[in-house]
Amino acid sequence: MEYKTLSIIIPVYNEEKTIHLILNKIKEVTLIGNISKEIVMVDDCSSDNSFERIEKYQKENPDLEISLFKHDKNKGKGAALHTGIDKASGELVIIQDADLEYDPNEYNDLLQPVLDGFADVVYGSRFMGGKPHRILFFWHSIGNGMLTLLSNALTNLNLTDMETCYKLFKAKYIKSLSLKENRFGFEPEVTAKISRIPGISIYEIGISYYGRTYEEGKKIGWKDGFRALYCILKYNIWSK
Repeated sequence: MEYKTLSIIIPVYNEEKTIHLILNKIKEVTLIGNISKEIVMVDDCSSDNSFERIEKYQKENPDLEISLFKHDKNKGKGAALHTGIDKASGELVIIQDADLEYDPNEYNDLLQPVLDGFADVVYGSRFMGGKPHRILFFWHSIGNGMLTLLSNALTNLNLTDMETCYKLFKAKYIKSLSLKENRFGFEPEVTAKISRIPGISIYEIGISYYGRTYEEGKKIGWKDGFRALYCILKYNIWSK
């Protein structure tokens, strides 16, 4: 199959200070295989000027294909991703956070196993490989590891980083899923459901990680960890 377009889904909530920076990084990336970029941005009813900042960026960069959508009320990151996935027109889809924790220069690393004919889905792991990782929260990493372990036990996968933002999908697979989680349960839900597609080929590759502190705007807390735990059990056992 020929892949012409990578749809880059970006959920946005109160990121006016950095949103232009991540867009600049995406703009600078040249994708392998002569693949073009489609950026699908969903503003989840930000209380700052994120939406206006993106509109301004669109006008200043007409050569960059950006589709912009806005929720009329705050629904959560998962809901923004659902909207973005629905609106994406590319044969391939990747998730990109609006902050600067993940590096768009690594899109090609995730694309390679797909273009080589091996992968249908590629997860970018923050916990494998020799690329730089900012040293931050011990208990956050322990919690992440436990969630990944439980998810693996129930999906029979051997991922090292289920909670990673960087997930690349063949669009036909991600669009075939009926996704329900509107907030931070997206990761365990999509992992549970994608793992059950017959014959699906899932790969993982090491990526860098430039994490933020809570003072710098990190939004995920312990309550989100408990929600992720609930979603692992829900979508692998109770709602299977």
